[in-house]
Amino acid sequence: MTPAINLLKKHKCNFKIHKYEHDPSCINFGEEAVEKLGLDARQIYKTLLVELTPKELVVCVIPVANQLNLKEVADIFGVKKAQMANKDEAQKITGYLLGGISPLGQKKLLKTVLDESIRDFKTVFVSGGKRGLDIEVFPKDLEVILKAKVGRIVS
Repeated sequence: MTPAINLLKKHKCNFKIHKYEHDPSCINFGEEAVEKLGLDARQIYKTLLVELTPKELVVCVIPVANQLNLKEVADIFGVKKAQMANKDEAQKITGYLLGGISPLGQKKLLKTVLDESIRDFKTVFVSGGKRGLDIEVFPKDLEVILKAKVGRIVS
């Protein structure tokens, strides 16, 4: 069990685990999940960490099919600019390895924003906390557990 799965169990959420064999040479983790699970790239969500200030990171959850719009993220959090977090810092803060960073069960609950497209689906897929493991969850459960904002954050 990963911290992400344990958190969903603690909240008594319905979810499904989807495993696939991760190719160690693959660095496009989201696309690998789309291909190996045979799913729509709009329904699989990736977890990205963004730096608002040197001391404040936030979590952004967007479809694999899209690119993050940092200006939109800055606007949602009321700051002048936002930038992608350093990958080592992202791993340290979340407790997960790159390619397996889940929005759920991180070391500390960070401010989180879910792209508004998440409401287009009955269920969505997010990382389960390690490479080769996705969790199918209800968008509302993500919103509630993560105390997340929902807004347009993709280009």
